[in-house]
Amino acid sequence: MGIMSKILGSDNGQSASEYVELDMSDVSGAAESAGMSVRIAEISDKHDVIDIKDAIYDGDLVLADITRHSTSDRTIEHIIDELRQVTREVDGDIVQKGDDQLIVTPTGIGIDREKL
Repeated sequence: MGIMSKILGSDNGQSASEYVELDMSDVSGAAESAGMSVRIAEISDKHDVIDIKDAIYDGDLVLADITRHSTSDRTIEHIIDELRQVTREVDGDIVQKGDDQLIVTPTGIGIDREKL
């Protein structure tokens, strides 16, 4: 079971409408005023990269589930190369966490390779 499945539950055709909205009235600053969003993606083929690239260019951080591909798969190697190029262009960062997750950041956000 991949990390995204652990976070979101099993993949049974879930959509954004199935997320539970938590009450944020006690937190100062509304979510809509945030300059960056954390986007969750699932990469099943090369076409999914387009939306991820758009999100990175828009300044969002992306957590991408790659469990449908093995790390030795040529398709995932090509996808990672494309996303590396995007992070170079925007001065972001990319890291693969385990065999099931990519974290891709926009301009000015680095990923610390040391665990807390």
